[in-house]
Amino acid sequence: MEELIIEAKDENLGVVQEFIEKNVSPYADPPEKLIVLQIAVEEIFVNISHYAYNPQTGPATIRVEILEDPVAVELTFFDNGIPYDPLAKADPDVTLDADERDIGGLGIFMVKQSMDDVSYEYKDGQNILTIKKLL
Repeated sequence: MEELIIEAKDENLGVVQEFIEKNVSPYADPPEKLIVLQIAVEEIFVNISHYAYNPQTGPATIRVEILEDPVAVELTFFDNGIPYDPLAKADPDVTLDADERDIGGLGIFMVKQSMDDVSYEYKDGQNILTIKKLL
């Protein structure tokens, strides 16, 4: 298990992406799975940086754990920001035209669709969002 603690700011996304690549790429087969994971990481980290501490900023912790049977990666995002469960909002109706849909919610919907498991809890003053992808 590896952890990265970093200020939740958009300009730190590259550092987060490098951390994920370094820890996941040896296990990602096919490599396209890493790309899907990186898109989910971007969505989650940017949401934390924009909303968790608004208007201030604060730390985000990203934990990477490689599971063995079956081989999977579990990424857990921790922040001490405003309590918010991104899974509580109803999924957008993707059958509607883009201009007919409500704004927001599409990113977390894509995360939910592309991961094998997504869970959220608020515990000890922390938002804890965990995503899992079979590799």
